[in-house]
Amino acid sequence: MGQGTTKDLVSAQDRRTIDLYLDAIWVEKGLSDSSLSSYRRDLDGLARWLQLPSGLLAVSESDVGRYLAHRLQSKISARSTARFLSCVRGFYAYQLRENAMQENPVALIESPKQGRPLPKSLSEGDVIRLLAAPNVEEAIGLRDRTMLEVLYACGLRVSELTGLTLAQVNLRQGVVRVMGKGSKERLVPLGEEAMNWLLRYAKEARPALLKGSSEVLFPSTRGQQMTRQTFWHRIKHWAQVAGIATELSPHTLRHAFATHLVNHGADLRVVQLLLGHSDLSTTQIYTHVAEARMKSLHAEHHPRG
Repeated sequence: MGQGTTKDLVSAQDRRTIDLYLDAIWVEKGLSDSSLSSYRRDLDGLARWLQLPSGLLAVSESDVGRYLAHRLQSKISARSTARFLSCVRGFYAYQLRENAMQENPVALIESPKQGRPLPKSLSEGDVIRLLAAPNVEEAIGLRDRTMLEVLYACGLRVSELTGLTLAQVNLRQGVVRVMGKGSKERLVPLGEEAMNWLLRYAKEARPALLKGSSEVLFPSTRGQQMTRQTFWHRIKHWAQVAGIATELSPHTLRHAFATHLVNHGADLRVVQLLLGHSDLSTTQIYTHVAEARMKSLHAEHHPRG
């Protein structure tokens, strides 16, 4: 029918098909709840809009084409549509593998071309000012300084940082054991500076912040695991104190970690391992960041720039 609205419900048949697929890829790939929810939204959106009597297993290439045209008219971004196509490619590849379909309706459909925006980062000077912003004579300030130092030293995702436990940090070996996306574990070096701050924090600040016993490395003022949103507000606060105009998020320091490594000659595959990227192509964005930085420096300092 092709003119479904958001009020239309996904049929029970399509719901079962989608549930079986998501269960299968959860077992195979260990995807996070947020990734599974994103896949479900994409597949629900296709089923809801098309409203085919025979459901998603009867979709043709022209059906998908009509839905893509609808997305284009709705001014949905090329990046979002590329993610959608990646989702349905996996979905229909699975259906072929399970002999539920004879042809893949998206096999010949190309993803839309998209410019890849460079991630926001910070200069090394900005990072130094940000790290120096918290008042380390106070327990909360010392905790925040240590969190920023660990975040920048290790390039952690914010959820990895706030979820750290004492058992994950080995100061004798100078590494932190991180559980990343898809329950993939990696070891990341801390560096001498971050280790020194961790030692001071553990001695002076953490006991004052704890409310009873806890394995959480960086407890909130309530003595519990800090939420991602709370740390996001903390980092914005310290950016204002440091006078940094760039819109900051915890992910900005992760980008700074990777960018500064590449700027100083780090091998891209090493950066990939440190960041916990499963695909090198995800890490390659930082070569573009480094190139952009070099061009900027050349234009600023070369007499014929």
